[in-house]
Amino acid sequence: MKIAIVCYPTFGGSGVVATELGIALSAKGHEIHFITYRQPVRLEALQHPLIHFHEVNVPDYPLFKYQPYELALSSRLVDVIKTIQIDVLHVHYAIPHAYAAYMTKMMLLDIGIKIPIVTTLHGTDITLVGSHPFYKPAVTFSINHSDRVTAVSQSLKEDTLRLFVIHTKIEVVPNFIDTEKINRLGKPCKRSLLAQKEEKIITHISNFRPLKRIMDVIAIFERLHKELPCKLMMVGEGPEKINAVAQVKALGLEDKIIFLGNSNEIDKILCYSDLFLLPSEKESFGLSALEAMAHGVPVISSNAGGLSEVNKEGFSGYLAPVGDIETMVQKAKSLLTDEALHTQFRTQAKKQASLFSIENVVGKYEAIYADAIASIRF
Repeated sequence: MKIAIVCYPTFGGSGVVATELGIALSAKGHEIHFITYRQPVRLEALQHPLIHFHEVNVPDYPLFKYQPYELALSSRLVDVIKTIQIDVLHVHYAIPHAYAAYMTKMMLLDIGIKIPIVTTLHGTDITLVGSHPFYKPAVTFSINHSDRVTAVSQSLKEDTLRLFVIHTKIEVVPNFIDTEKINRLGKPCKRSLLAQKEEKIITHISNFRPLKRIMDVIAIFERLHKELPCKLMMVGEGPEKINAVAQVKALGLEDKIIFLGNSNEIDKILCYSDLFLLPSEKESFGLSALEAMAHGVPVISSNAGGLSEVNKEGFSGYLAPVGDIETMVQKAKSLLTDEALHTQFRTQAKKQASLFSIENVVGKYEAIYADAIASIRF
């Protein structure tokens, strides 16, 4: 198949999943065309002869206060689909991609070309942005006019059906990870690059938005640091970083809490880690937690959204109510101070992550594509 994939090319979960999916599909012989405003961060140049990148250029017209990305995207999609004879269009994130995909479909239909749309819902495109009164009608319309719709968790599917009037069937296809790739990584890791031998390494990875509750991460670490030697690796960028850095300075923990920014070396960072924290207020799936688990890192998380579908209570880590810092501290302490328990949870975390192996998921998307293509031909 010739598959066009539209996604945000950033470090966010939806972009990472879309990129990894495209790479996995190309390995199975499919021709993949990424169409976005910048090359996706996890897409290496010339990575595979079947992978192609088409940039969306948005002209800067003084007439517009805000440049119309949806218009530029849909026009670029029409051009690529016509030229390359794409079989199916897969868009990740409802806004603005599903809306642009529908416009693309209508423009192509006007010249006799039929293209099926597969829309994958990832989280805040539904629960935060999409449910806003300004956008809700357009999002509802776009979902209902997609040929196939998937959601990355059962929790997100339920949220979508609760927030919108949806007539199209939503199929749950969870996020995934390449566990075999992780297993092939070289060992042992050089922990001394980040911490002293006696220090436990705790990690948090996110886009540092308010709903990630970055201050809870710092508060949990502060409590743990008083009782055992440890360091905290904060990976990511976002609006909460300024406040977080100020709080760390106020606590005098600058040498113990390290801000690493956005990183392409997530595997190396997680390889060093003893514990992963994700106390989010909202989390439709929790891809960063899954990545940690795949490296054998136990997870302490909130029970928000789809996290309980990923992080298995008492097996791969522990869950606690949003904002329950006390419980998270106690559970973290129990893992970090009991070597036998920690070793057991490391093994169990990898086992839980294997349920979300990319090999178990790619075939589901292939079947969805084939079904969508068949539906428009008859």
